Amino acid sequence: METNLIKAILYLVKSPVSQILQMNSGRNRINNQGKGLEEFIIDLFCGTVGEIDEQLRIRRRNELFSYLGNQNNPPDAMIYAGDAIEIKKIETTNAAIALNSSYPKAKLFSNSPMLVKSCVSCEDWIEKDMIYAIGQINNQNLLHSLCFVYGVDYAASLDIYERIKLKIKQGILTIEGVEFSETKELGRVNKVDPLGITNLRIRGMWHIDNPIKVFNYIYEPQKSASFNMMALINIEKYLTFSDEDRNELEKNEKELENLMIKDVKIKCPDNPAKLKDAKLITFFL
Repeated sequence: METNLIKAILYLVKSPVSQILQMNSGRNRINNQGKGLEEFIIDLFCGTVGEIDEQLRIRRRNELFSYLGNQNNPPDAMIYAGDAIEIKKIETTNAAIALNSSYPKAKLFSNSPMLVKSCVSCEDWIEKDMIYAIGQINNQNLLHSLCFVYGVDYAASLDIYERIKLKIKQGILTIEGVEFSETKELGRVNKVDPLGITNLRIRGMWHIDNPIKVFNYIYEPQKSASFNMMALINIEKYLTFSDEDRNELEKNEKELENLMIKDVKIKCPDNPAKLKDAKLITFFL
């Protein structure tokens, strides 16, 4: 048994409308909207949206995922021998995505200092493609839109972010008369006060524009729809999915008038003058 983004999309387009809008059932309609969205996304990849048998849900996750994280330790999930998934919630179409102290990732590498030991050791891996799953939840606590985009089509290469981070860190260390200590963050100042009992942590707060805004040159949501989904997959990645999965998706496009697959060209994150081929998959209710 295996899962991937195409299987998740297929499961989404076949799910009842109420389960999509309400993020899977009463179980997830909780004050913590972000947690409800995470549960819904994982259920999409497991094929367990609306499943009331909790033991079945747990077994399916155990079969398909090697790692399920938490809010403080990205990624949110890793498919066994497959992609990593980072899940983010926004409230409006133009809202930026808060990444906190972790800059956006084109790919996930096992040697990243941001990863916890349980993530690094959960399976034998060196790098994984990163899926960003962004859900917009409206003020009625309903899922209004869902975007899937691969990090390589969305974020610049690691060295671009690291260079900026390093320059800022080096600049902070040149400040005279301040006692610094070694840290993974931008800086840590010790003994700020006369008693020497107050410390200052200097942390980065990264934000990135959401995919609806970033890819507005190829995609515009259906304004009259109660729910919009878009998934962007570069052609190189798209062709790695099995013929069976791609054929099933393309078959459903012919049968469902609100599911569309379009060939598009997107800007390369490292050099917008260069374009690359991709598949834009859209669905609305």
